[in-house]
Amino acid sequence: MLRIKKIDWYIIKKFLGTFFYSIILLTVIIVVFDVSEKISDFIEKKATLYEIIFDYYLNFIPYFVNTFSSLFTFISVIFFTSKMASRTEIVPILGGGISFYRFLYPYILSGLFLTLFSFSLMNYVIPHTNKGLRDFEKKYIHNPFIVRESNLHMQIKPNYFVYVENYNNPSRIGYRFSAEQFEDGRLVERFKSDVIRWDSAINKWVVSNYEIRHFYEDHETIKTGNRVDTLMGFYPSDFVLDIEDAKVMTYRELKEFINKEKLKGSQFVQKFEVERYKRITFPLANIILTLIGVSLSSRKVRGGIGIHLGLGIVIAFTYIFIQQVTGVVAIYSKTPLWIIMWLPNVIYLILAIYLLKIAPK
Repeated sequence: MLRIKKIDWYIIKKFLGTFFYSIILLTVIIVVFDVSEKISDFIEKKATLYEIIFDYYLNFIPYFVNTFSSLFTFISVIFFTSKMASRTEIVPILGGGISFYRFLYPYILSGLFLTLFSFSLMNYVIPHTNKGLRDFEKKYIHNPFIVRESNLHMQIKPNYFVYVENYNNPSRIGYRFSAEQFEDGRLVERFKSDVIRWDSAINKWVVSNYEIRHFYEDHETIKTGNRVDTLMGFYPSDFVLDIEDAKVMTYRELKEFINKEKLKGSQFVQKFEVERYKRITFPLANIILTLIGVSLSSRKVRGGIGIHLGLGIVIAFTYIFIQQVTGVVAIYSKTPLWIIMWLPNVIYLILAIYLLKIAPK
């Protein structure tokens, strides 16, 4: 492993110092604007100052920092490296026997640190802070629940399928319900009911006007009744999908949730898969944009930092924009999900390698 020298510490401090200073400054500005926009909601719904500060904004900040981390990583590199180039600091460094690729060492270390920082935020910190943030938003801002209303098909466990024609989430009532059990591809039991209702007092389903059929090789039996209280292997939460569910799960929890949704035949699996891939691909933008930023700003040009910033911001915004677009495209495309989600990183990594090759040595 290469030994870190004074010049390395100088670049690392400049890099990380510029990054955290700029992201903190922007966070303060965004919080001020957000307060002015939501103050009427806070007052109307009587949110306390403690809840606003600790339940909302302290939980909001990690999400905001991570969202803009790659952009500010890039801007930080462009900003201080261009200053070094304009003050002719890079030329004596390279002229003193340090190769250009050795000069990249502190940038790579800092970029890797910010990549791991973003990865940790996305997969471990933000899922926990989002729980408090989501609870606050449900109570004081909006309700993000989506109710699966009609023609719901689910596989609860292997060879066990349920169907509900209509489901009302607030009352937890399902209409025209059926459950079918298969063995070796043969239907062995069908449970039908006009109405099922979840009774929270006993934590069971109350089934009304039911019919149970058992199918044997040479005959079948039928049992009917007006009411029965029973457990059937699924709960009201299985009929309701919160669009923010993925954001309160760690990577491991998200993976387990996806496997469960696949078993149920959920139509939302693709969206959760996209979120899972984002947890890996998004943080890598930090190191890729670091390499692009160094290659662009290490050359001293007429016009100084302005040209570097202008060109750099265009590249960074197109990169981030493509990342967001691919996330939407991946949900509806038939192309393998991993190809679409990794494509922006591959394209801009190739661009970074090309820019590094033509950068002044």
